[in-house]
Parts: sequence; C-alpha cells; structure tokens
Amino acid sequence: MFPLRLLAGAMLAAACTLSAAVQLPQEESTPAPAPAAVPPVPAASAMQGDARADDDIFLQLREAVRQNDADKANAFASRLPNYAIPSYVDYYRLKPRLKDAPADEIRAFLRKYDGSAIADRLRNDWLLELGRMRDWANFERELPLFVRNDDYQVRLYALLARALKGEKVADEARAQLTNPPGYGDAGAALVAHLAQTGQFTTNDLLAQLRLAGEMHATGPARRTALLLGASDTRAAQAVDFPALAMARGIGKTRAEHEIYLIAIGRMARTSLKLATVALDKNASKLSAEERAIGWSNVALAASLALAPEAADYWKKAHGAPLSLDQLQWKTRIALRHGDWKQVRATIEAMPRALRDDPVWIYWRGRALASQGDHEQAEALYRRIAEQNTFYGQLAMEELGDLVTIPPMAAAPTPAEMALVSANPGFKRALKFFSLGLRFEGTREWNWTLRDFSERQLLAAAEYARQNNILDRMIDTSGRTRKEFNYAQRFPDPHDDIMGPAAKGLGLDRAWIYGLIRQESRFIPDARSGAGASGLMQVMPSTGKWVAGKIGLSDFVHTMLHDLHTNITLGTNYLNMVLTGQDNSQVLATAAYNAGPSRARSWRGTLRAPMESAVFIETIPFSETRIYVRNVMANATNYAALFTSQPQSLKARIGSVAPSGTGAAILP
Repeated sequence: MFPLRLLAGAMLAAACTLSAAVQLPQEESTPAPAPAAVPPVPAASAMQGDARADDDIFLQLREAVRQNDADKANAFASRLPNYAIPSYVDYYRLKPRLKDAPADEIRAFLRKYDGSAIADRLRNDWLLELGRMRDWANFERELPLFVRNDDYQVRLYALLARALKGEKVADEARAQLTNPPGYGDAGAALVAHLAQTGQFTTNDLLAQLRLAGEMHATGPARRTALLLGASDTRAAQAVDFPALAMARGIGKTRAEHEIYLIAIGRMARTSLKLATVALDKNASKLSAEERAIGWSNVALAASLALAPEAADYWKKAHGAPLSLDQLQWKTRIALRHGDWKQVRATIEAMPRALRDDPVWIYWRGRALASQGDHEQAEALYRRIAEQNTFYGQLAMEELGDLVTIPPMAAAPTPAEMALVSANPGFKRALKFFSLGLRFEGTREWNWTLRDFSERQLLAAAEYARQNNILDRMIDTSGRTRKEFNYAQRFPDPHDDIMGPAAKGLGLDRAWIYGLIRQESRFIPDARSGAGASGLMQVMPSTGKWVAGKIGLSDFVHTMLHDLHTNITLGTNYLNMVLTGQDNSQVLATAAYNAGPSRARSWRGTLRAPMESAVFIETIPFSETRIYVRNVMANATNYAALFTSQPQSLKARIGSVAPSGTGAAILP
C-alpha cells in the first residue's frame, strides 16, 4: 500500500497554495456587455494579475448568479477578462439571463465550449427553461445533445413534449412519476395533460393522489385532487392536518374517499390507534379495495415505527395497489418475521427495475433457498457477488467465499501519469477544489472520466492522491472492473494519529476507517448541512460534550477543524457509543449516524435476537440504513487489507440482541 499518512499542516499548506499552482490553458472569453455598478471588492483586486484577488471576484460572481442578479454577475465577470477558467466566467455571465437571452447567443456558447462539462450544464439549464416556456422546437433540438441526461424534470418535460405531439407515453410516465416532491412544473404539466387527453385514467390519478399523500407532497396532492373534481383544500388538509380532514368525514365520491384514506395514513404516523379506530368506524362505507388501501396506509406507518402489529396490517391490506415504498416495507416486515414465503411473493410483485436492485436480488435468493430452490438462489447470488458492496459481500458468502483483496494492478507508468496531469478537465477540477467549490470540482472531475479505460482510471486516481483529493481517488478507482488498487479504494490516511487513538481506546481500526470513509470520504474540511465538521463529522454540541468528558478544556467548535482534535473527539465519542450499545458495531454505527436514542428505540422493538442483516435492512431511516450497510462493508474490506486475511461480513455483523441493561445515555 502506498503511504497516505499526510500531516494536517501539509494538507492545509497544499490547499492554500493550490490556487496559484494550477495553471490552466487560456481560452478567449466572450466579450462583456457594458458593466453595471458593482459593490466594493477587496483592495487587492486592483492589482493586475493578482490571482487570489481574481479568485475573490470569481466567488462574488458565482454568488451573484446564485442570487439571480444579472447586473452584478455581468459587472463581476467584466473584471475577469483573463481568468484561469474563462468558460465559467462566460457561463455565469449568461446564466441569469437565460430566460431572455437570444437562442443564437446560447448556441454560440455551446459551440465554443462544445464537449465540456459546463456546456452540458448550460444545456441542462436551457432545457429546463425551454420546458417552462413550452418552446418545444428548441427543446427537442437540444435534448439529443444533452450528454448527461440526468435531470429528472428534463425527463418529465421530454415525456410532455412527446405527449403533446400525440404519442402514447402513459406507461413511461407511470414509471417516472414516482416522486411527487420533485415534480415541479414539468411533472404537474405532464400529469394534467395525460389526464386531459385520457392517457391517465381515474385510477392513475388516484394513485398519484395517494402517492402525494404518502410522500407529504401537498402541492401535487392539491393539483391532483382538482383533476379528480375534488376539493384541493380538503386534499391539503389530509396531508398537513389529518385530524381536521378526518373530522370532516369520509365524503361521498371516490376521490373524497381517497383523500380520507390519505388522512388515515398521515394520522397513523402520529397515532396508530386513532387511525385504526377511524378506519374501522367507516369500513362499511368503503369498498373492499378502499379498505385495503386504508390498511396499506396504516401498515406503512406501522412498519416505519417497527410496530409489532405491522404484519397484521399488511395482511388486511391484501389486494391494495402498493407504492414502491409500500412494497419494500411489506417485504422488510416479512423479513423481520421470518416469513420467507411472503418475502418471495412481495419481491416478485415488484416492478422489474426495483426487483433487480441488489438488495432484493439477495433477499429473493435467501427466500428461494429457504424453500429448497438452491440452484435458482445461487444464480441470483452470482449476479451480485462481484460487487464489493454490502449485499455483494453477503451473496459471496452464500456462495462459500470470503472477502479478499484482489491482486494489485500495476502502478501507472510515467507516460500514463503525464497524460492525466496534462488534462485540462482535471486542472479545472483542482482549481475549483482549491476555491472550496467541491460541487463544481467534482462535476469537472467526473465529466473528464467519461470513456476512460481502466488504466486511465487508475492513473487519474493516483493523480487525485498526489493532490490530496482522496474522495475523488476513492470514486475514480472504484470504477474499475478488471484491474484493482484497493489501497486507492480504501485509503488509511492520518494513521499516525488514528492508529494510536484506536489502540488506546481498544477500537477496531478497520471499523473506524470504514466509518470515516462513509462519513467524509477523508475530506478534512467536510461540513454537513446539519453542521457536523471534519473527518469524523462531529457535531459542535457533541464535540463540546465529549471534550468535557475527556478533560479537553477550553473547547470551542472551531477546534473541530483541527485534524488531531477531530479524530480525538470522534474516536472517543465512537467508543462511548459502542459501549452504550453493548459493543455491537452494527448498533454503534447506526447510533453514530442517527443518534443513540434512535438506535436504542429500534433495538427496543426486538423480542429475540435478530440476524443483523435483517436488522439493518429494517432500519426505518433510509439514510441510516444505507450508511450502516456501507460502513460495515467498508470495515470488512479494511480488515482484509490490514490483515491480508479473508474476512467474513456475516461474522462481523453477527446478530442484534434485545436491549441489555445499564446502557449509558449519550446525547
């Protein structure tokens, strides 16, 4: 393994000097319109050629665009005639004017920067604007040129454009219209058009209304209710104030019944008892399918609460049309009860795209194996066993193999490294990273990787390591399928700090690194939206509490940005969490992400030991569920790297026992 033990001071120094060190090819910038008055900028900006001052202006330009202030953006852009990344200066000059800019001006930008990440970004922006303006001629001209084609609303606009031409798109629309909170104008217009032209039936609209209620999407619920001839106010009440909607009664029409059932489902999130009493009270006024739908809404809420009645509610919901989330939770509750027949039946009822998720491939294999169909089960395991992920590792063990580290690929040659280091896309990415603009840097980096060979990917990963961009190293190296470098995929930086900290606390170093890899991808200045900071993503309040426990005096939250302090506080807190969870790495990992009280409550639902894979899959928070899977798979890989011995994920995660006694109460 190559050394990745970089000192904090060296990393900070590298970050400070990177801006000046990165030299980018100069492109001719688009001539600027006459500048407007601009706010004062730092005095240093008056120095011609001062790169740092230009960076300050560039950041102000970006902020002006975020505020959609075209005049400020133009003024700031005019002060950057020779900036190192002219394509982004031109992009930021144009973006706030996209709604009114002539098509010829936009296409001139796209031609000038053809093949670049920022051209594809502008085309994405323009497609959204064209969709909002219903300019379908230009939309359909540009859509085939959108390389990434990864924007949800653009996809919905594309379906709308086809539907407006008379194409039958209902089946495709049903597959896409599964996320009401993300519909925006595109989804709203598509649903309305399909309803008005008869491509969507009443049942389709009822399904959309039900889904909006399930996902707490008030706007889509209101709009769909109107399309069904029902009260949008009543629909909004069912989503936001279910008790009020229930008090108004069940109504008379099918749409009003559906709104009432939404209110039942929303109330069940707060009180299962009130919801079930109301549903039973009005059962005689509902059809058999409506009763089943009502119970499916209750069953989903009970499942998310891990309530013992959830399995019975799912039985009462038999025959109800289920959403994707309901199908998955019905399966998870069957897993918790060891009902393999139900597990298999529910997975096989999923749409193919969901059924082919590695999660459900694995559990379908387990269900088949439990029923004696080992041949088909093994065929399913083989489909995912080469994926070095949580379910890939479990599938591998079902086939009789353990997790090992594949032979190391040959190191990149000087010639391969020279090509990578000369790539302007990577240089732009490094410039953005030096400015703290990780979103832009990551976009440029990933765009540059398109169509790379495995040797090029390994060289790019090494280039990322050399520039201390370890998250890009991990992601880039993880894309190879035949040549592997697991030291790139699973680095162990700062072991001069981490090793002694782990040893002193008696913690499993592989587990700590597995957790950090998931928490921050080794970005030392990582900061979450909730305020967690640094390598181990420690919250200020948690840092203060731990500092008091270990005698670290004069703690202030800015100390979390110091690498040594972050690791010290993070490892000590992890040790406290582990002790409070009876030394279960699975529970401690869940607690580190979601909080110890939540982990205790999930464990408190157990009446007997449970296979940890089942416990993990039935964690109610999707973020925590994915987090625990990834951390435990990471830890297994790290253990294989550190020991050079085959490792068992099943042995590592073991089982989760019902709550013990005397567990420490942590924040």
